[in-house]
Amino acid sequence: MRISVSSDMDEPVARALVLELRGRGHEVVVHGALRPGDDARWAVCSEVAAREVADGASDQAVVCCWTGTGASIAANKVPGVRAALCADAGTADGARRWNDANVLALSLRLTSEPLLKEILDAWFAAEPSTDAEDRENVARVGRLDLDRPAP
Repeated sequence: MRISVSSDMDEPVARALVLELRGRGHEVVVHGALRPGDDARWAVCSEVAAREVADGASDQAVVCCWTGTGASIAANKVPGVRAALCADAGTADGARRWNDANVLALSLRLTSEPLLKEILDAWFAAEPSTDAEDRENVARVGRLDLDRPAP
């Protein structure tokens, strides 16, 4: 799987994320502070990673900032992206299962390396729900993108 990763800070957990994803066999494309010369502002690098998902250049993305909130907000402004801020494995499982999230947002402040592995385990193990109500909710969120004016 091709995964875009962005971080506004070159923090140990962000570097561990890239290594962990590569160790799991994923192709990783880095942005922001993880790529010398890139714009590391959270709004910019999170948007870049999210656009790669929306455009089909990447299968998923992981966006990081100090709290994870800004990264998730920026990513969710990109039509077709369903970014979920996950601070634990249960939330990551639910985000993939019920929300069909395609972008994982992480807090650089709260996420330890052991927790990171638990979150990734849950994220990759979960499959989007086939329940009709869950699918309709995801479809409704997708229709909200049609209400947005073009940038």
